[in-house]
Amino acid sequence: MTVFRVTPADDPAARILLEQYAAWRAAAFEKQGLAYRIAPARPEELTGERGVFLVAEGENLAGEAADVGCAGIRMLADGPAGRRAELKHLWVQPHARGSGLGAELVRELMRRARDDFGAQELVLDSHDSLASAAALYRALGFRPVEPYNDNPNANVWLARRLDESATTG
Repeated sequence: MTVFRVTPADDPAARILLEQYAAWRAAAFEKQGLAYRIAPARPEELTGERGVFLVAEGENLAGEAADVGCAGIRMLADGPAGRRAELKHLWVQPHARGSGLGAELVRELMRRARDDFGAQELVLDSHDSLASAAALYRALGFRPVEPYNDNPNANVWLARRLDESATTG
């Protein structure tokens, strides 16, 4: 069973994972001739009453306990569906992909958004070049919505209602 640890986004362990995420995104954009602008959520947006940041504990390539993924939510202004949270910085190290960890992280954050923050909707922005992420989000019930921000790295905006089935999908 995966262990999720609530961690400040500026904690050294979280920073390592977020730096890996940003480097991977920048490299993926560069391969397509695109520029990636690093625009992380501010750590204070991912803590307390404003949000939460999780680090997923798993195993490294040597089979030792290690931090292998992360993601967070931050609360936004209410949207058309009511109280709204945003999924931020979903990252799973390459060796841990395909294990279901990304889906576990998103489901846990959907649950926390609903139960701990009273959110009725979870939104996210992404890029159409992130095919595996898009497949994950579709499988979890996210659907396209109109852009809700001006993130220059995004060209896809998705949302999912957080009703009682928010941890399924």
